[in-house]
Amino acid sequence: MNAHADRTLILLRHGKSGYPPGVADHDRPLAPRGERQAALAGAWISQHLPPVDLILCSTAERTRQTLERTGIVAPTSYLEVIYGAEPDELLAALRDLDDRPRTVLVVGHAPGLPYLGMDLAGSGSDLAAVDRLRTGFPTSAVAVLSITGTWSEVEHGRGALLDVVVPR
Repeated sequence: MNAHADRTLILLRHGKSGYPPGVADHDRPLAPRGERQAALAGAWISQHLPPVDLILCSTAERTRQTLERTGIVAPTSYLEVIYGAEPDELLAALRDLDDRPRTVLVVGHAPGLPYLGMDLAGSGSDLAAVDRLRTGFPTSAVAVLSITGTWSEVEHGRGALLDVVVPR
């Protein structure tokens, strides 16, 4: 990790969801594969990144289940805006945070999360990570960014995309 980073932002796409008949998109649960993916993503985050101080999670069932399966425990806010959010809406949610959390995990959806990662990626970004994010952000993918400054100051190009992994 970048020793000079003020903040760490972790973007986690939900695990593979199921498609039970008659269930609305917001209420779709994880598929068994998604449960395994979420556990692997949680293990990777716990082994490679600083402890999570705060979690922002979509209200969708599959994101809630993903978070539960990661095993990561921290104060959590479930935000309806994350479900179907555009990058600017996600950015606004980050700007509303106070300065106490150093490491924030956002559990959400594509295309909002990968677009946010691309929007924040500025100088100091790992070019291979940028390429991986640009070419796809599959279920249970994790993007890691360092953010310089406070959460209220976060803006386009103000972060460094450090890594994109798909724990399998």
